[in-house]
Amino acid sequence: MDLALTIPVLVVSAPVQLATAAAIYLSMGRPVLFRQERPGLQGEIFELVKFRSMHHVNPSRGFTDDASRLTRVGKFIRSTSLDELPTLWNVVRGDMSLVGPRPLRVKYLERYSPEQARRHEVRPGLTGLAQVNGRNSISWEERFSYDVYYVDNQSILLDLQILFKTVKVVLTRRGISEDGQATMTEFLGNSDTERLK
Repeated sequence: MDLALTIPVLVVSAPVQLATAAAIYLSMGRPVLFRQERPGLQGEIFELVKFRSMHHVNPSRGFTDDASRLTRVGKFIRSTSLDELPTLWNVVRGDMSLVGPRPLRVKYLERYSPEQARRHEVRPGLTGLAQVNGRNSISWEERFSYDVYYVDNQSILLDLQILFKTVKVVLTRRGISEDGQATMTEFLGNSDTERLK
């Protein structure tokens, strides 16, 4: 199902991706793509590819945090999820599925509780339960709860429901960022007690 849906979308979206790449190049220069290592199935590391939406960190120009680094073009492509289009190549390569827990930062691996770490029992997804139930506007605990629920209840029917809901979320642009933040605050982990549960 991943390939059957992803390959046609890649073909149809090619003109949009070219236009997005051009807008990024004109507003920020190179590189156009953002690449970062992320943990996938069973924590195996892969390189995630997205369209770049921020300036590089540069204190001399005032680019010190997400809010200052996020460009006007970047805000638009993030709000419309256009920045995610290159990630479809990760699906084609088998690094990700269309649906599953979103791949997060490698440094978070050691911060998960055993229950939260179960999110890596399935392939990460371009979209998931957390993305259609609040996206970045919900707490980390809620996001991980949705991730583990998906691991325990995954099915073709659930995947299709999530994909349909994703279209609605993208069109309404809900939950793009955490309240009061340009993006989402860093996950700093759990207390020692919670980590041992």
